Amino acid sequence: MILERIQNAIASVETIAVTATDYPAKGYHLDILVEPEQLVAAVEVLDKEGFFIEAITGVDLLSFDKARKKPVSKKTDDQAPAEEETPPPPPPPPQMEVVYDFNHMEELCRVTVRVRLLRQTPEVPTISGVYPGADWHERETHDFFGIKFTGHPYLVPLLLPEDADFHPLLKDFKA
Repeated sequence: MILERIQNAIASVETIAVTATDYPAKGYHLDILVEPEQLVAAVEVLDKEGFFIEAITGVDLLSFDKARKKPVSKKTDDQAPAEEETPPPPPPPPQMEVVYDFNHMEELCRVTVRVRLLRQTPEVPTISGVYPGADWHERETHDFFGIKFTGHPYLVPLLLPEDADFHPLLKDFKA
């Protein structure tokens, strides 16, 4: 079974989490969450095990972060003083995610690799040195989300005009 083999192989590299998923519900068998500096090592394992890259995309998590904030309730004078409330922890800084989808030619086995990035500085190393076909996927993701793939050999716009200084799939983009 390729799934068992890839789980054993991915255990040899550092990751944040590796989770086997319910394929009919999720559409992939294995979910791998890594830090940006762990990405290339993880995809090298997938390449060595015969996986090919299907897609790369970005996800702007801006609204998710806003949704976690709770509204502040105001107290009225006739309410009894409540116990001292501890202030809520500060919300995490806004983030983005890069999602890499891989598949195997010989046996159905889909793997997703996810990398979380700070929205302020969305940078992740390129994987085009491992998967040359990632070149165009990374350029497209840069076009639409502004994610910078450090070390990319030719990170120029693929679909947007060359002088475009906007990223239309960011949630705060206004046309």
